[in-house]
Amino acid sequence: MKTYEMIYILDATAAEEAREAISKKFEEIVASKGGSVVSVDKWGTKKLAYPINYKTEGEYFVMNFEADGSTVKELERISDLSSEVLRRMITVKA
Repeated sequence: MKTYEMIYILDATAAEEAREAISKKFEEIVASKGGSVVSVDKWGTKKLAYPINYKTEGEYFVMNFEADGSTVKELERISDLSSEVLRRMITVKA
């Protein structure tokens, strides 16, 4: 298994419960695929450099996890389907 880092920005206008539910959903996906979540850091709400879908603020999260490639593909698929996720980036940590 490799170590990955996922940075994602959620819509700051969404309810706090909805943002926490999405964060937990990503953690559950990693766990269900046999991986492990190392840490989840909440960076808070920040002003975006440019508007994304007419939104000017987003809540930033960073999740470090160990998993295989199929888990990454599933995280990408689920985040693309979620309307609260403005942007996401998953990278392999060296």
